[in-house]
Amino acid sequence: MKLLAFAASNSSKSINKALVNYATSLLDSSVQVELLDINDFPLPIYSSDLEEEAGIPESAHQFLAKIAGADALLISYAEHNGGHTVAYKNLFDWASRANRNVYQGLPVVMLATSPGPGGAGNVLSASVNSARFFDGQVVASLSVPSFYDNFDPDKGEISNIEIQRQLREALEPLTNERIAGEAV
Repeated sequence: MKLLAFAASNSSKSINKALVNYATSLLDSSVQVELLDINDFPLPIYSSDLEEEAGIPESAHQFLAKIAGADALLISYAEHNGGHTVAYKNLFDWASRANRNVYQGLPVVMLATSPGPGGAGNVLSASVNSARFFDGQVVASLSVPSFYDNFDPDKGEISNIEIQRQLREALEPLTNERIAGEAV
């Protein structure tokens, strides 16, 4: 199975990048992981005027092509002021103009974390609830609260045993033969 994994953040110090990197390290070696950086898809701020004038930028099409080449998605959402980061929202908006079915029917595991006790729960909830409108099949989701209290940066792993168990459980559908078989 080919898994496309990324953090919905453009920060080089993103804790969501650390989380998605750790999560992919827990997967079985039979899962082929491609880690994506949304910074590789530069786009102007979305505007219907700009779209009408110049069309949809190639970067949006390239992002959609990456999704089309995958069998499943693993996304970790950063939360800025209760919502998606501007960088991800802009990429998603452009991509949805090219293909409303951004997730292309793929199984998706959605994660989120933040420094605070809310664990980016607002953005995770919004993402899970809206995925069906963009042809996403959310098979699991997990919010990791208080990232710096529950993640060991020296080891690059979740230090809280219970959260580690929950993460492994959330990742199980990515190695589930039924899902993997359907995705291939």
